Amino acid sequence: MSRERREVDPSSPSPPRLWTVEEANGRIGALSDLLPQLKSWAVRLAEVHGELRRLAQFWGRDVDAPDTPDRELKSRLEAEWMNLSHRLEQAVAALRAEGMEVKELETGLVDFYAMRDGELVQLCWQRGESEVAYYHTLEGGFRGRRPLSDSAASPASRPRSRG
Repeated sequence: MSRERREVDPSSPSPPRLWTVEEANGRIGALSDLLPQLKSWAVRLAEVHGELRRLAQFWGRDVDAPDTPDRELKSRLEAEWMNLSHRLEQAVAALRAEGMEVKELETGLVDFYAMRDGELVQLCWQRGESEVAYYHTLEGGFRGRRPLSDSAASPASRPRSRG
């Protein structure tokens, strides 16, 4: 497996926002509050999906018939599904627009783009950790995360906002 360095191309149409460790740490409080809410929406989505599947299995083709006793329940569940899906997608998209990537809701894993020794990397934080203390290459992911203290080099250079 080759270790290809990913360099930031300043002429790229939409480079990611780059974070310093301090900036990322400044977002931990808000993320600690938001991530449990996002997780609860995802859990409820799974429950609604299961209930819709159960109705479809029980009623078969008649699930949408006008005289099906559970038709109103199915309509309410579909509306809840749409509402929760939209809210979850909007919240994750807002974080992504800020330059954060929610990698996993179950553990509250969030990555922030940063520069380390001229290479684009991701600062890696997980709910329950008091601060951002790890990073990984874009290809490395969570399994390849390393402590920021591995090197004396700064994990993030000056922050750069989008365009």
